Amino acid sequence: MIKNYLKIVWRILLQEKIHSLIKIGGFAFGIAACLLITLFIADELSYDKNYQDGDRIFRVITKNNDRGTRGVSQQAPFAKALKENFPEVEYVGRINRSEIFGAGSNEIRVAGEAMNSHEGGFIYTDQGLLDIFKFSMIYGDPAHALDEPNSIVISKRIADKYFPGEDPVGKAFIINNNLPNHIEGGLVNYNFTKPYRIGGVIDIPEKSHFKNDFLLTLKGVEFWPGEQDAWYATNYDIYIKLIKGTDPKRFETKLSDIVKNYIVPSQGKSGKDADEIMKRYSYELQPVSDIHLKSKGIYDNLNHGDIQIVWIFGLIAGFILLIAAINFINLSTAKSANRSKEVGLRKTIGSTQMNLVGQFLTESIIYSIISIVLGICISILFLPYFNNITAKSLSIPVAELWWIIPSLIFISVIIGILAGLYPSLYLSSFKPISVLKGKISSGSKNSFVRSGLVTFQYAVSIILIAGTFTIYRQMGFILHKNVGFDKDQVVLLHSTQTLGNSLIPFKNELLKIPEIKNVSVSEYLPVSGMKRNGNPFVNEGKTNEEGFSGGQLWQVDNNYIKTLGMNIIKGNDFTSEMTEYSKVAVINETMARELKLDEPIGKRISNGNTVFSIIGIVEDFHFESMKENIRGVCLTLGSSPNIIAVKIDGTDVPNTIESIRKIWDKFSANQSIRYTFLDESFTSMYSNIKRIGRILTTFSLLAIIVACLGLFALSSFLIEQRTKEIGIRKVNGAKITEAIAFLNKDFIKWVIIAFVLATPVAYYSMHKWLENFAYKTSLSWWIFALAGL
Repeated sequence: MIKNYLKIVWRILLQEKIHSLIKIGGFAFGIAACLLITLFIADELSYDKNYQDGDRIFRVITKNNDRGTRGVSQQAPFAKALKENFPEVEYVGRINRSEIFGAGSNEIRVAGEAMNSHEGGFIYTDQGLLDIFKFSMIYGDPAHALDEPNSIVISKRIADKYFPGEDPVGKAFIINNNLPNHIEGGLVNYNFTKPYRIGGVIDIPEKSHFKNDFLLTLKGVEFWPGEQDAWYATNYDIYIKLIKGTDPKRFETKLSDIVKNYIVPSQGKSGKDADEIMKRYSYELQPVSDIHLKSKGIYDNLNHGDIQIVWIFGLIAGFILLIAAINFINLSTAKSANRSKEVGLRKTIGSTQMNLVGQFLTESIIYSIISIVLGICISILFLPYFNNITAKSLSIPVAELWWIIPSLIFISVIIGILAGLYPSLYLSSFKPISVLKGKISSGSKNSFVRSGLVTFQYAVSIILIAGTFTIYRQMGFILHKNVGFDKDQVVLLHSTQTLGNSLIPFKNELLKIPEIKNVSVSEYLPVSGMKRNGNPFVNEGKTNEEGFSGGQLWQVDNNYIKTLGMNIIKGNDFTSEMTEYSKVAVINETMARELKLDEPIGKRISNGNTVFSIIGIVEDFHFESMKENIRGVCLTLGSSPNIIAVKIDGTDVPNTIESIRKIWDKFSANQSIRYTFLDESFTSMYSNIKRIGRILTTFSLLAIIVACLGLFALSSFLIEQRTKEIGIRKVNGAKITEAIAFLNKDFIKWVIIAFVLATPVAYYSMHKWLENFAYKTSLSWWIFALAGL
């Protein structure tokens, strides 16, 4: 019997090639899309899941209840206070990611070698972090790898790169030519004036929010006198591991004692003022497994995924699979009635209803299984392209195929049963004599269920098209908005701190190149990933309660504003005679507004350490993603030598770059030049949005193509059913255009219904997505009209 069923399936495949190809191919593409998106989602959900006792590891989050903000930066003695006062804490570890102190990127070389190499991923941390996460230690003692001053732990990747096939423990790195690093307030960080000895090599899991290859010890480090005991500066991420059995939520409530016993006394507050501070700050514990996907609204300067994107892509995968399944079911049921005479004949010669049900279900399931196999092959074929648009390195998890393949087979069987259920039960119930006399309709021209399924396909397509248009419209808005500075034709030279005392002579040589308009030395630049320095600012002699601006303190040189084409709207720019000892500042409009300065020129402001006289107001400029509102910025003269910005005229960029290279080689023979363009850095801030747009566009097109394939086959079938009607109409004088009109009438009706249903959903979804941006485009009516068209 089974052999007979298979023969019939093969004959039908050969007889109805186009119909079978569309039915199987459309379902296969849907399965392939679903499988690829599932790989993406599984990858996103796998971050930070494999730490030993990971359910007891948390990151401490500070909540400012007045401002509604959340951040990870804590004070240096916070960890010590936790360990001494809370027995629930088994381990506590700190990370300092501040590039002010030399975290981030640096130039390094193995001690004894001549040429520097650029490397990123530097952080300061302490032994407690290794105790918490228990990373696999390939070389070294995991309990003491960061115990000694000037020790460093490196990743396996770095060990393989610089010390292939050998144990590097005890060897040393020279960082930034052993030159001191200048920080704010005229202070100097001397941490890099000595070589760093390697204390261990760790293997950090690939699916971790840690992307750091160099762990610099905090042992013996003090970034300024008294810094390790200061409760007014917040520069440390704090991780804790709770003892077994501790309730994290209950423990959170106890953390308010930190504010009461340390922060309030450090500010010298009492009475009502102390109560205000107690209300202002609170703490929460974020599970380490939530950091990658559930850190929206938490300022931590890390690259994250987004749980909303995971949900969106999951819905898209479900919709595509559903559209493909609808096609499969629609085409199976639409064609089934044409086989009524076959059913009548089979029943006449002795087939039972169970025989016919088995035949139709077998056909449908076989078609479905073929689609599954073809879908897996398509997903393997398109995986490199998918990796390219998602910026990932996904692969088909062969080791897990034991559950993926059975799952897909199960899905195929379910879809096959659903597709074959109607024809198997409906057709097998026909009375042979009625069929053979032609009393059974050869097919339903109008099916309410089929129309509903087609309408659903149209609605999904309209939502995906509208979403794609909105994302690209927002990208265009971002890239063409006036950002308050000139990002074009600005070359950024990196790692210039290694020039040391040759920095100013190098700058002066650059200015002799005719194509160079201006040069500025500052690593505080208005694009993400550059140095930042958050400070609280108040008017001189005032308290936070009388006027406060949480802003940025940027150290720049006299040419900074001119080089970046910023606009002074009040007062004056820095002059060449001014130095960092002048203690003058140019602030942006936002800071002037937050400090309630109607006439700011000549007024004095303080960040708690230094008082600055305001000489000018610069027009607000965007220096972070447009997801955030512009915050206050105070530009002051100082040393931040890691980057030099070079404004060129753009007439002959290759020759200008070559001229810069020649001067660089003359001043820094042991280090290759590294440069980028400011406009490229600005665009890269939104690479994640562009990537989402590309993914959405790809799968929107696929969903539309799959839907159209099904509709093409379905419309062909419905036209076939109305062949006699078309002939009669033409005999009676109907034109081709009239025939097309009445044939398309039902399809257009479905589109209109789908448009009415889809537009509110699309509008709400895109409105919620745009809420992620402080500066955004509008949702114009034409987006939805064009999607419907």
